[in-house]
Formats: sequence, structure tokens, C-alpha cells
Amino acid sequence: MIAYQTFCQLRQGWDEQHLTMAQIARALSLHPQTVKKWVGRPRYEQRQAARRASILDGHKPAITRWLAEHPFTATQLWQRLREQGYVGGCSIVRDYVRTVRPPRAPAYLTLTYAPGQCAQIDWGSAGAIAVGGTRRALSFFVFVLCHSRWLHVEFTLGQSQEWFLGCQRRAFEALGAVPLEVMPDNCKTAVLSHRVGEPAVCNPHYLDFARHYGFTIKPCGPRQPQAKGRVENAVGYIKKNFLAGRDLAAPGGLAALNAAARLWLETVANVRQHGETKRTPAALLTEERVHLRPLPANPYETVLVRTVRVSNRCRVTLDTNRYSVPPRYASAPLTLQLASDRLRLFDGQTLVADHVRSFERRGDYEQPDHVQTLLDERKQARHQRTFLRFLALAPVAAAYHAQLAERRLNVRHHVEKIVALSEIHGPDAVSRALTDAHALGAYSCEYIANLLEQRGRLLPEAGALHLTRASDLLELELPPPDLSPYDRS
Repeated sequence: MIAYQTFCQLRQGWDEQHLTMAQIARALSLHPQTVKKWVGRPRYEQRQAARRASILDGHKPAITRWLAEHPFTATQLWQRLREQGYVGGCSIVRDYVRTVRPPRAPAYLTLTYAPGQCAQIDWGSAGAIAVGGTRRALSFFVFVLCHSRWLHVEFTLGQSQEWFLGCQRRAFEALGAVPLEVMPDNCKTAVLSHRVGEPAVCNPHYLDFARHYGFTIKPCGPRQPQAKGRVENAVGYIKKNFLAGRDLAAPGGLAALNAAARLWLETVANVRQHGETKRTPAALLTEERVHLRPLPANPYETVLVRTVRVSNRCRVTLDTNRYSVPPRYASAPLTLQLASDRLRLFDGQTLVADHVRSFERRGDYEQPDHVQTLLDERKQARHQRTFLRFLALAPVAAAYHAQLAERRLNVRHHVEKIVALSEIHGPDAVSRALTDAHALGAYSCEYIANLLEQRGRLLPEAGALHLTRASDLLELELPPPDLSPYDRS
């Protein structure tokens, strides 16, 4: 079998140059019999390989009939063939189905958007990032203006409602304006339900956000990601350009990553020549800006509101982390306002607690004033119990306390020390000391302690006088004294 190019050279030598077969054979390094065979053929015919019989041949009509009835998969067809006695493998069925029903690439229309008409938004996944002693899933929010391809990206640690609304608000603020329409996918933070052929049921919180900024929500069709191809392409561009080779474990964490993303947007993404428009997004944005809506006077409060219950330990649990509240709200329901960076707890309209949101796990975050209130309450209760014990020591205890309050500055110190003395010397001894001290007008814990110490000393008892020597001196008789000298004076 010779190649088609060789056949063309052979025909040219025979038909146009009128060479002999031997000359053609020498020029093309072919055998003369080969030249003779191909000179006798008017056109090139490729050799058909001998087809071997296949174990599937007897079942091919059934496969064709089943595919005409329903778009079965190759595996489903293989299972049906086995019921009819087919003993071959699934791969040969799959190869045949591929030839009978070749894959068809869908065709899409090229969508065109007017300046300021629409922006597309979506989430992308970037793996995980270290947060303190744990790791959190890392996502990024992408915002693309459909006409100019102006791009905004923000990395987050979640995709819930507070992140979804907060990222859009910051995208509007970075743009300095709002488009007429925003096209999200059918995530629950934007669309509650969207059946084919029916209008979408949007999230009420997102509807309120859209009314505040004055744009219309235009969800893409169910299972139609091509409808928001601009943002889909932007997600891939971010992964291939910004994230490719970037060390997510670098110091600074999420804040440093977002700072690097803003720099990349200013120096790369929005100043590059776009492959389709052949202009930079920054240049097109200057023309598109006049068609955008202005920002409202006040930003939207992008918080998630729900009711939570405080534990008996004065804690509210969120994402395995515990946050303190004042003791008077123990076991009570409170209103939680959750933002992407903070959480606030309210009792009606009263702010109860304000915490920085933590994304570590199983942490306990306590504000000192919350603990101090509980400690003060416990300390006051302890002093009250001590005072009651003091009053029970003696009938004069109340009068003694009144005099202490008039004469001493730190009455609580004296009371606590007198109660402590009752534990050492006993209540009866302290009761007697209090009575005696009150009678003497001595008002101080030091006086009570001195009385107790003196009465607690052990003195030896007096014994009989005993002389070992000169015992006869005890029987001396002395004459009466002479007082006459005093009379003369």
C-alpha cells in the first residue's frame, strides 16, 4: 500500500512525463510490480481492512431500534442486551453507540448587552485557607458588567446571605454605581425556586436589597449556565490568572488575599485588552458609566436576622463558637444580627452585645464587662451571707454593726474578720467578746481579736507557799512598832 502523495507522483511521471515503469520505480524507490499495479488504476483507492466478525453484530439492529425509541445510555443498552443473552462487555457497546449516536455540541446565540444594562454575579471555589488553628473553605464572589467586562472579585469564608449581600454592596461601592439588572444563578440566597417555563420566586431579603439599590433581578434559566457566560468565563480567568501558583498559606490570611486581589484588578484584570471586545474594561467603563444608576444615599444593612436563645452560662453559640452576653439575659431569646465581620445581639431595640465575628472553631469570646457584672452580683451575695452570719453571733451584733458604720471606714472588712474569728475561736467566745466590747465602747475587729487572745491564754493556778530552809522563820513574833517619834512632831 502506497501513500496518496506517492500515487500522485507516480501518475504524474506516467501521464505527464511519459516515464517508463522502471524509471518510475527507480525514482520513487518502488518495486516495478507495484508501479505496474498502480499505473493500471485511474484513481487512488485505500486498502480496506478486512472486517472481523463482532459478537455484537447480531444485536446491532436492536440497539438502533432502542435508540430510536429513547436516548438510552450505553450502560442501559448493555443491561438490556444481557437480558437477551449477550455475553460481551460494555466497552464494545459503548464504542458502537458512539458511532451510531455521535455527540453533538450544543449551539448558543451570542448575547449582546447595552451599556449599563446588566451585571452577572456568581461564586467560585478556591479550596481552603488556614484561620487560626483550623481551616475554612475559601470562596470568591465575582461581579462582571456585561457590556464593558469590568470585573470585581472578593474572597470570603462563606456564601450565606450576609456574604452574598455584603459582597454585592461592596461591588456597587467599588463601581460607584448600580446597573439596571443583576443576573444571579439559582442559589437559595437569590432564588427560592425556579421551575422551567415559570417565573422565578426570589428570596425576599434579596428583593428588599434590590429595591434599595434600584435594580431588577434577572435570574438565569434553570440548568442554563451558558446564559451567564461572561461571569462563568471570569471565574475561570481568576483561577487561571490570579490564583494559579498563589500561596494561600502566606501571612495575612483573608485580608492580605483581598488586598492582593484589589491590586490585581487595578493593574491586570481591568486594564488588559479583552479578547472579545479588543478594548480594556477600564476604557469601556468610562463610556458605560453614564448609563448606570447612582448609588443611594445610605448603604443597605447587609445582615442576617434571626432569633437565638442564650444558654444558662450566658453564651450564644454560632458556628461552634460561643459569645458572651450580660447575665440578666441568661436563657432568654434575643435577636441576632449577623454580618460577615460582626454579630450584634438585641433585646427588642436595646443592643445587648457586640462581638467581632470569629471563624475559628470552638472558641469562647467573653467581654469583660459581661463577666464583671456577674462577679459583682456574686460578690454582693457573698457579702450578704457574711453579714447575716455576723448578726447571728450575738444579740448586740446589730448595735455593734451600727457603731462600726459610724466609726470605721471599711465596715465590710471588720465584719468579715469577726466572722472569720468565729470560725477559729467558736461562736460563743466571739459572742461574749462582742458583748464586752460593746459595753466598753471598743468597735473594731482588732479589739475583738485582742479580747479573744487574752481570754485564750492559759495562766498557772496559785499554790501553797512552801519553804525548804529556815522554816522556823515562819513562827517569828514581832513587837508592835514605836510611833512616839511621830507624836513629838
